[in-house]
Amino acid sequence: MPNIKIFSGSSHPDLSQKIADRLGLELGKVVTKKFSNQETCVEIGESVRGEDVYIVQSGCGEINDNLMELLIMINACKIASASRVTAVIPCFPYARQDKKDKVGSRAPISAKLVANMLSVSGADHIITMDLHASQIQGFFDIPVDNLYAEPAVLKWIKENILEWKNCIIVSPDAGGAKRVTSIADRLNVDFALIHKERKKANEVDRMVLVGDVRDRVAILVDDMADTCGTICHAADKLISAGATKVYAILTHGIFSGPAISRINNACFEAVVVTNTIPQEEKMKHCPKIQVIDISMILAEAIRRTHNGESVSYLFSHVPL
Repeated sequence: MPNIKIFSGSSHPDLSQKIADRLGLELGKVVTKKFSNQETCVEIGESVRGEDVYIVQSGCGEINDNLMELLIMINACKIASASRVTAVIPCFPYARQDKKDKVGSRAPISAKLVANMLSVSGADHIITMDLHASQIQGFFDIPVDNLYAEPAVLKWIKENILEWKNCIIVSPDAGGAKRVTSIADRLNVDFALIHKERKKANEVDRMVLVGDVRDRVAILVDDMADTCGTICHAADKLISAGATKVYAILTHGIFSGPAISRINNACFEAVVVTNTIPQEEKMKHCPKIQVIDISMILAEAIRRTHNGESVSYLFSHVPL
């Protein structure tokens, strides 16, 4: 493909390499370093004049450093006369801070702030995956392609869960109802909801199961898991309600704090995540974690964007 350059930030070089390999391209030369006062410095090592530039940087690890690095890389390419700069952000940072709650009305809407920063730095287009709240697309005045892991999840379920025709898809909270009903409809199975009440962030107070899971394989589906309190509570609730096995399928496995020990102690058959966030280290400490590779979805989205083709095919198909 002519006139295209792909650069990798330092948050997830493995995913960037897989995307480049898939497209038959070399990753562009870029040097990122820090000055002794911890300021980030980025040097783009090749010409981007008139090029269609894609910068891959996920919102994980040292999130603030990686976000700043992405902004600087976008700006460096823009002022070096790149014709278009697309930020490929598999896991969008600050996506959970997307609104003010009734309680604590002085809370920020940080997802909107990140959107403004990306626009001001010079990004012309954003490609992301499974936004925590789809209205974040409306925070931007530039095009946003929000891709879905759903086709890859459906493929994994059919290939790895033998009794999938007798399963029930469960949302661990009311907010994920739309995601769960979509998957349940496409598998032609039932779905259930767990209503949870939080007293404060990352702590669940109580849970109520809506739906019948008795003698079924329960598959918990959510967009992200951080400390894993919710999904581990939910798994216990499902087993006590008569589910035979419990799987969890998550797009973004953040797994911070006590998450890994909670998963190890929980009754999951497997916790399946995509590689929007690097999982190699966590898999060493938790044999239950399995990974779905979504690099081909991102690579195909880049190829279609570059060639001016429709991206909506990817909403329901996994590219071969």
